This record gives sequence, structure tokens and C-alpha cells, in this order.
Amino acid sequence: MLQCPMIGIMLNKREAKEMEYLLKKELEELLSDLKDDQIELMVKSVLEERYHVLFRIFTLLASPAECTRFCRKKQEYK
Repeated sequence: MLQCPMIGIMLNKREAKEMEYLLKKELEELLSDLKDDQIELMVKSVLEERYHVLFRIFTLLASPAECTRFCRKKQEYK
């Protein structure tokens, strides 16, 4: 795995809300794609990695209630 330095970012409320909105849209799209049976396993593997990265960022900005909307069920991992 690629090691990279920690990057900090300061956002005002408006910017944080915009970032949260963008992440929500991307997470919705990823969850939809991960449920699609027509997508190959190799592609789903990449989508899964992307989902985890974006979800971790989302948890820094969103409330716990919002985060639960985008949690995957254990069944979906298989």
C-alpha cells in the first residue's frame, strides 16, 4: 500500500456541507454499483476500496446518523 503524508484541510461550514453533499452522491453511486450483479468482481474490488476511502472521509464530516445511511450490511460484503 502506498504511504503518503497526512494532509490537513480547513473548511468553513459552507465548504464542509458542499463536501458532505459530494461525498453522499459518490457513496450512493458506489453502493448502487456494488449491488449491480452485472459488474465484474475485479471492478467491484476496486469500487470497494474506493467506497472505504470515501466513507472514512465522510465520517469526518457527517453526523453518526448520516453515516449509518451509508454503512454496508455484512451480507453485502460477500
